[in-house]
Amino acid sequence: MIDAQLQPDDNLIPFPTQALTPVEPAPEVLDGELITEQHTAADGVGLLPGLLAGVVMLVRGVVRSPRVVQARGVVAYRLRKAPRDVARLGWFAVRGHGRWIAKGWMWASHGHLRADARAAWLAGDVEARRRAQELIRSDARIRWAKLGLAAHRLTVAALLAAFLGGVLVLIDSQVSRAQMWPWLASVYTVLGITGVILIWVFKVLPVGWLVAAVWEGRDRSPGAGWLLHPKRDDADSWIDERMISQALAHLGIGPLDRFFKNGGELVYTVPARVDGEGTYAQIRLPMGTTADMVAAKRTTLAANLGRAALETWPTQGHEAGLLDLWIADKGKLGGGAGPWPLLHEGSVDVFEGVPIGKTQRGHVIYGQFFERNWIVGGRPGQGKTALVRILVLGAALDPSAELWVFVIAQNTDFKPFAPRLTRYQVGMGPDVAAATVQALADLFAEMERRGKLLATLPGSPPATSRRLADKPALGLHPLICVISECHELFGHPTYGEQAEKLAISVIKQGRKFGITLILDTQSPTATSIPKEVTRNTSCGVAFSVADHIANDGLLGSGKYRAGIRATDLRMHTDRGTSVMVGVSDATFELVRGFYVPYSDGVDMVTPVVTRAMAAITELRRTGEPTTDQNEDDEAADHLADIHQALRGERRVRTQVVLTRLAELNPRVYEGWSFQDLSAALADYDIEPVKSGGVKVIRATDVTHALTDRDRRRTTKGDG
Repeated sequence: MIDAQLQPDDNLIPFPTQALTPVEPAPEVLDGELITEQHTAADGVGLLPGLLAGVVMLVRGVVRSPRVVQARGVVAYRLRKAPRDVARLGWFAVRGHGRWIAKGWMWASHGHLRADARAAWLAGDVEARRRAQELIRSDARIRWAKLGLAAHRLTVAALLAAFLGGVLVLIDSQVSRAQMWPWLASVYTVLGITGVILIWVFKVLPVGWLVAAVWEGRDRSPGAGWLLHPKRDDADSWIDERMISQALAHLGIGPLDRFFKNGGELVYTVPARVDGEGTYAQIRLPMGTTADMVAAKRTTLAANLGRAALETWPTQGHEAGLLDLWIADKGKLGGGAGPWPLLHEGSVDVFEGVPIGKTQRGHVIYGQFFERNWIVGGRPGQGKTALVRILVLGAALDPSAELWVFVIAQNTDFKPFAPRLTRYQVGMGPDVAAATVQALADLFAEMERRGKLLATLPGSPPATSRRLADKPALGLHPLICVISECHELFGHPTYGEQAEKLAISVIKQGRKFGITLILDTQSPTATSIPKEVTRNTSCGVAFSVADHIANDGLLGSGKYRAGIRATDLRMHTDRGTSVMVGVSDATFELVRGFYVPYSDGVDMVTPVVTRAMAAITELRRTGEPTTDQNEDDEAADHLADIHQALRGERRVRTQVVLTRLAELNPRVYEGWSFQDLSAALADYDIEPVKSGGVKVIRATDVTHALTDRDRRRTTKGDG
């Protein structure tokens, strides 16, 4: 029966029997909690677990926050280093007592004064030694007088306190507090409180003493802290001696590696300290190691210190074994120097210099002209022309300066300066090269003229100065000549050799005559820039260059090997940043230059040139003496003044007479030469004579001339 019912119908389409089995989905596993009727009856009570869970999550988030994690790490680190921290503070306390003892001995023995006396004795200065000894004796008398007065006052105070204390104790033993006068009972109450306070003060006093000793004995080196790792906000930029030593220990320099392997410790002649926008240290390297070896590993050293190569500058100190190391703070060299300080106002004294940028230490650097020559170079578009424009702009703001510019290229880099320039030539043709060579020849002739003139001035000044430059009639004003793209001139087939000889002569000799040569080039190679030019140029500036040949062609031979490398400057990224030598007392400077915009649609150069022209007009620097000066010169009695300058001496050198005349009446005689003096004497038939190999003026000649002149004037008046 059952089997018959299970037989399939013949009229139906046969299909597998497995299809008749229904497929049930897998059961879903739920993680939850059974809620009874009691829980659902009180829905408000069910909020409590949710609130607790929220609080737990909040606390967990706070605990896992970066600041809390950092704080936990600091606390854990301090706990691990606690023994060394305690030992360090203990050493501070011991050293503090030692410093107190040293100070006490110095005070008691008059150590500083005795040092002065000993220095005077070693120098053989008897008078200074006597003064130092007298000062020691007088200081001792004053000191003992003060000590005696203090001891007397303390004794009187102690006796008075003992007497009053005895009286109060006697009263307290004989009279009860209830029977005392109210004010006296208040006195006893105050004394009781004071006694309790004094007891606590004496208990705390040793702690205060210990704290004071630790403070006195603390590490006073720059950047040092109380514990092992000082705290600093810019932790990424922090550099200390330990980090520098570790970085040097992993440079792969043989002698240095053996030194550290044998347990050696470096000597820091200048401890790591903040220097501008970075850290500076000076290290005495061990035997067999030179600063050049470290400079050759500059990239590795920078990586060990966590810096870019541009931010790490190892150079040689004043000895081969001294390493000067300056490390920039991270990212500080990427910013600009800011606006030029003289962009909208201000004037310039060429003898003082022009602000051109900021050093790696954040200090303003001044470009000097007097006794300086410049060579500026680098790849195209890196800022060399902008720097030269800054130099010329600054010089233009000095009304006494004369400016020449020659551009051996076809550009308008210096076109706005045209109204202020005495000579200006632009172009790539032979006529511009010829004009530049003629200018160098004229500079050479001007040097000769100025040298002869200086020899005739009172005192024979060895070089021009601000005082002489302010006298237009002398023609000793600053003269600055710029040759842009100078490689085109030195490489010229016709004029190159002559230009090289003249430029070297001007660079070598023109500095003391107020003549400055500024050269710029984008091709600083051994063939384009003569070696003698680089060797004798005072200030070298290198923007980004391609190789060590260009680097040393601008900065001087051996600079690349010494670690002074403009090759590390990056194209475009470090535009406006240059390596300079000779601009300060430092071995080199990494300078971010000021920028005065001059491009399509933006011209900040022309307003400065207009201001410079207005200053010239205002000061009337025409080179001609004023009417007042002519009147003063005519009113002066030259013969009487010369007689006064002789000061009763029989014979006086002409140079001495000129000096005394300038002191007597600077407005008239300061610019006088030997020819002027001879002309004034010739009016009275007096001629300087030679005595002892020098020209002198005889007092008898001047006296006879004065007597004859006065006699003739008297006779004329009587007539």
